[in-house]
Amino acid sequence: MTGPRQVSASSARRAFIQRLCTITARETDVSPAVSSVFRQLSRSGHRRTYLSFQVAEQNQCVGSGASTPPSNIRKENTVNLCLVPIDSPVRSELEQPLSQNDYVKKILTARVYDVAIETSLDSARNLSARLGNSVLLKREDNQPVFSFKLRGAYNKMVHMPLDVLARGVITASAGNHAQGVAYAAARLNVAATIVVPVTTPRVKIDAVRLHGGPTVEIIQAGESYSDAYAYAAKLQERRGLTFVHPFDDPEVIAGQGTVAMEILRQHQGPIHTIFVPIGGGGLAAGVATYVKAVRPGIKVIGVQTVDSSAMARSMATGHRVALAEVGLFSDSTAVKLVGAETYRLCTAYLDEVITVDTDALCAAIKDVFLDTRSVLEPAGALSVAGMKRYAEREGLVGETLIAITSGANMNFDRLRFVAERAEVGEEREALFAVTIPEARGSFRHMCELIGARNVTEFNYRIADESTAHVFVGVQISQRGESAEIARTFREHGFAAIDLTGDELAKLHVRYMIGGRSPLAENERLFRLEFPERPGALMKFLSTLATNWNISLFHYRHHGADSGSILVGLQVPQTDQAEFDHFLGALGYPSLEESQNTVYRLFL
Repeated sequence: MTGPRQVSASSARRAFIQRLCTITARETDVSPAVSSVFRQLSRSGHRRTYLSFQVAEQNQCVGSGASTPPSNIRKENTVNLCLVPIDSPVRSELEQPLSQNDYVKKILTARVYDVAIETSLDSARNLSARLGNSVLLKREDNQPVFSFKLRGAYNKMVHMPLDVLARGVITASAGNHAQGVAYAAARLNVAATIVVPVTTPRVKIDAVRLHGGPTVEIIQAGESYSDAYAYAAKLQERRGLTFVHPFDDPEVIAGQGTVAMEILRQHQGPIHTIFVPIGGGGLAAGVATYVKAVRPGIKVIGVQTVDSSAMARSMATGHRVALAEVGLFSDSTAVKLVGAETYRLCTAYLDEVITVDTDALCAAIKDVFLDTRSVLEPAGALSVAGMKRYAEREGLVGETLIAITSGANMNFDRLRFVAERAEVGEEREALFAVTIPEARGSFRHMCELIGARNVTEFNYRIADESTAHVFVGVQISQRGESAEIARTFREHGFAAIDLTGDELAKLHVRYMIGGRSPLAENERLFRLEFPERPGALMKFLSTLATNWNISLFHYRHHGADSGSILVGLQVPQTDQAEFDHFLGALGYPSLEESQNTVYRLFL
């Protein structure tokens, strides 16, 4: 695939798109063809474009990068390439990756303090006492936009040529980066178009409008950051704007890296580990690169949620992995594919990435509140949750641990859910299903076995002549206590099941105890998730308007970005195949719970 010596960026894009249709069908080795596209685009003029790519095999990403494709692309591979503009008269920094020293220089000279503040490094006394370590919180939640994102956004924009800024900028963000761009745009008096997912919390959208004022246009598109990014890329091409990437840009990474510079200046004594939240990886890349250059003995550990663990999976497999779906509770880190440059840096300088679940996040939010009286958003508490897990796993005592509290843009109506789940996440509440004889005194005897512990919840309804099933919550004070309580129940003749880790029990069943209905024949039970936004529940219900009767339904809004519905549908045996096809085409993540023990006991 050869072309003219000089080719415009737009014609190169068109040629590339046309050629892409034939690459996998006709070429035995498509590497030369793809390389030719890179070469043509590198000669396309003053403001150039580079290609980032993924190589897919059987719908799995088997290679990725930028500027130079791998040599082992085969005929059966599918090559997905993405055009990204770089407004720089010099070389593309991803064509010749920046060294660690280059990044240190960029961090030291980053222009973030026109708008950002040097946040405090506060001692978390309660958490320190509980963990037996000195816990320090780097309070990025105290920035003017209540997150660290202002650093990278402003540093990127202030380094742009004035004529580029004058044409306007565009970005995609799950909310916090959008606020940073809006704030920077207002400060620099430039127009900004900001694309956010439809699941973005209202508090963040309102804040974008507040910070950006009339210079900012907000567009909602897609369910996650990756969906919003795809829409923004099309809009950027159509309008001729400059994209301000939320994480995969050297100037953005350098801006975020100033957090590490401050930490090492503020605490010059021993530091065992710094914990950093990861979405796309910009903060982790900047922090790890700087720390390993200045004080390489300090560990830097990234933290992700179990359902948005793109960086953890990518580092484990040795290449960037694109997630099909991401969890939306920690909306600021809901990224399906991490950046090529952030992946490169994190692979080189991060010691590890660990994952935590929703309950651990809620517990971490409560921990920080008890120490600071500040309420973090879920992503803002990621580092604290990861720190707690790591300290326990490694048996750390007497060490200095630093957690970057990255943001506090929390929706108020989410606090109820956080409060309910925090006790379980901190292992301060245990849930049980206890079967007792339907006889006088049985219920009282069961309560006596709980002893002096505080009962947090009781759910009971008569349903059978011989036995009764009781849903009970008990406050506990130490790990392993739930197993001790369950054993006590069994030793006194009461069958008991520990439900502390059962999502169905925690999300739904505790609110709807009532016993099985004799009318619920051929019932199949499903737990489904859908994005929380106006009209979403009605859309879901209209989708379920089929030939199958709804025999059970439970939904409770808890302020998160995804809603969980428990639905029972009566499906005759003759309709099973048709129903399974319907479920697959429904478009919502689902999990069948028909065999779940708590369902069979209580519903």
